[in-house]
Amino acid sequence: MVPLPSIHAVHTSKDGFIYIEMAYVKGDCLDSAWSRLSTDQRDAIFADIKHHLSCLRKLSPPKQDIVSSALQNPAYDCRIGARFFGPMNHEEFHSLARGHLREEDVSPLLGHEVARVHTARYQTHFTHADLAPRNIIVRHGRVAAIIDWAFAGWYPEYWEFTKAHYNYFPGQDWEDYLRLALPCYEMELIAEQTLWRRLPEPGTRTVSYRDGVSCERPGSDPSVAWVDERAGRQLKDLWSLVLS
Repeated sequence: MVPLPSIHAVHTSKDGFIYIEMAYVKGDCLDSAWSRLSTDQRDAIFADIKHHLSCLRKLSPPKQDIVSSALQNPAYDCRIGARFFGPMNHEEFHSLARGHLREEDVSPLLGHEVARVHTARYQTHFTHADLAPRNIIVRHGRVAAIIDWAFAGWYPEYWEFTKAHYNYFPGQDWEDYLRLALPCYEMELIAEQTLWRRLPEPGTRTVSYRDGVSCERPGSDPSVAWVDERAGRQLKDLWSLVLS
């Protein structure tokens, strides 16, 4: 069983913000505890992490070739941007991740790693998608809880590994430990790192100007099919709609 805080209640404020009331977990965030941990404690913690992530990856997806939240609603991930996206298939997700650049332009503009990854076939796995040291609570040299599941959902199999490198590291050995806890996807990591530099947050709406000409990137939205299925619902905000 993956350790996580139990939820007591969910509240929606008058201005539409959602607040989750959950149990307090005793311990320290791994980023603050890292420098004080012995090698044996780090080994034990990452053995726990490996086990917990293995449990997640054994969950059966609602179907293969899907990117969505846990409940097959639109997903949300800061790597993509500040807007919801999907549900969608892997091809659509990869198109979004590279700013909808045409396939024939990917290799010359972004490199062959991105081109290969975005045309490959992957299994779908349940993914925490924000496995940062700040989101792992440890106590007595073991994992007490994994928190902050806002980005969690169904993603291509490499997403947990690449997203774990999207975060701040407490030290180089953190990256070494990640490779012991997760299946490694080195080519996918190279591809993603290229996109992080060249096309950050492709799902965020942006407007740029050059030589007096404006260029708009519309960003991402929940899929049309998903929105149509929920037409007529009277809900205050998209989070409520997604969680309904």
